[in-house]
Amino acid sequence: MADNSQYTEDNIRSLDWKEHIRMRPGMYIGKLGDGSSADDGVYILLKEVIDNCIDEFVMGAGKTIEIRIKDGLVKVRDYGRGIPLGKVVDVVSKMNTGGKYDSRAFKKSVGLNGVGTKAVNALSSFFEVQSARDSQIKTAEFSQGILLKELGPVESSQRKGTKVTFRPDEAIFKKYKYRNEYVERMLKNYVYLNPGLTIDFNGQKFYSENGLKDLLEDNNNVDDFLYPVIHLKGDDIEVAITHSKTQYSEEYHSFVNGQNTTQGGTHQTAFREALVRTIREFYGKTYDPSDIRKSIISAIAVKVMEPVFESQTKTKLGSTDMGGDLPTVRTYINDFVGKYLDNYLHKNPEVAEALQRKILQAERERKELSGIRKLAKDRAKKASLHNKKLRDCRIHLGDTKKDRNLESTLFITEGDSASGSITKSRDVNTQAVFSLKGKPLNSYGMSKKIVYENEEFNLLQAALNIEDSMEDLRYNNIVIATDADVDGMHIRLLLITFFLQFFPELIKENHLYILQTPLFRVRNKKETIYCYSEEERGNAVKKLTGKPEITRFKGLGEISPDEFVHFIGADIRLEPVMLDKAMSIDDLLSFYMGKNTPDRQKFIIENLKVEIDLVEESQ
Repeated sequence: MADNSQYTEDNIRSLDWKEHIRMRPGMYIGKLGDGSSADDGVYILLKEVIDNCIDEFVMGAGKTIEIRIKDGLVKVRDYGRGIPLGKVVDVVSKMNTGGKYDSRAFKKSVGLNGVGTKAVNALSSFFEVQSARDSQIKTAEFSQGILLKELGPVESSQRKGTKVTFRPDEAIFKKYKYRNEYVERMLKNYVYLNPGLTIDFNGQKFYSENGLKDLLEDNNNVDDFLYPVIHLKGDDIEVAITHSKTQYSEEYHSFVNGQNTTQGGTHQTAFREALVRTIREFYGKTYDPSDIRKSIISAIAVKVMEPVFESQTKTKLGSTDMGGDLPTVRTYINDFVGKYLDNYLHKNPEVAEALQRKILQAERERKELSGIRKLAKDRAKKASLHNKKLRDCRIHLGDTKKDRNLESTLFITEGDSASGSITKSRDVNTQAVFSLKGKPLNSYGMSKKIVYENEEFNLLQAALNIEDSMEDLRYNNIVIATDADVDGMHIRLLLITFFLQFFPELIKENHLYILQTPLFRVRNKKETIYCYSEEERGNAVKKLTGKPEITRFKGLGEISPDEFVHFIGADIRLEPVMLDKAMSIDDLLSFYMGKNTPDRQKFIIENLKVEIDLVEESQ
């Protein structure tokens, strides 16, 4: 059969830099999102701009960064050297243009590929860059990467430095919103890694004197620390270590050149190895690695010359060398930890004794659990996990060790009808579904043994692949999808209790969410509006002409797959589960899941009032 399709020079097209970024934004900033997740694109845009300010601080130019975010408009001002005035337009609009190619100026910077602010520019409906230096100022204004205005240079008395103002393009970041909690966490990490730097965010100032030591103490309940934080610093490395009295799993915060490598990499792997080797040599015992690292809370930051990351969003270090005349990452970290941690333990015998007791306790518990764990793994295999409880997504099928994809999501549902609707509506490439059978067990106050003995918890743990380490977590987003009624809220609390009790890092690292689904459907012959609250329903009724039909969804199972696809697709609404830093995990669990004290009853009644009213109204 003749091929009638034409393939000529006219079919070959070259995209300019801004067209390519806008067509393939994921290549430059990872996933898009609406701001409900900490790794959504709007935060990457902010980070790319701040990274340039941090580079100025590292070079000794400017000790303060001012950030203002209001109604989606972002302003970032540093007091560094300012962009050379003749290159202001080029550095934000010409690919492979920047000062970081000159290693004499930026030896250990995060952004070395000359893309950063170009991506922000192309993905913003409004972008303005202003540079002040040499008693002059120059301004350039863009929209979607297109230069609209270029003013100056003109004489100015402004302090030197750079100011970038941008508004993410809503055509790409639909209904986005910056969450202060995520921005503040990012900014705190910046000051932990750069002692002496002040960041002013909407009038609130962030500053750190003790680096990673402050990070561990600010992010955890200090009373739960087994011993004071061990804080070790070298020329290109900083380490902070302690162990929790109550936490089961390992917790790591890792950084490269100021970048938070949430998926670890060669430096984090080397640190875990170095810790085990040093502890074994200090005590002269071949303790099991899992016993040494159990309950560890730690942070490591290294500076690498021209680092290589495994993605544009720089969440995992791929470099094996430190750069220059330094040894490999593994050797460098092993040598540092081996020397300085060993010295610390010799000088602080009370810490060494507490640590050894913790290791021996972990060893006893592991041996007690070994038989149960083996049986649990056998049960998981026999249950045909990937066919019955878990309907996996294609990027993971047959590969439990595959690197975590930022878009990968696991929905945890209850009931056949709800799981069926989500399964039929989901994106089979990135979205998986785990179906619960009835209400989960209240695990508050129980030991890790219950995770292996309880079939639901055992299979859920296996699906997430988090038994040994958070590094192996298979899904970036874990979404609790339950009905918006009292029973659904109870299941949410039970699942959150399970994660807080045994895997709190899932919540600390912003992996756990609640799926928001509509309570009402309001429609007439021309338009359908889905409403997530009574207020939205009222507005929808006013908007639609005539007498619209109003449907109250009593449960997820009542929403057809054809409709459900809207709620777990591009317009998905996720509410992140976050920890209140003012309350310890133990106190939190005791309040929510302990005995029914009057305070707890009052809290639940007040916070479930909307759901209770809706249930009564529908009956």
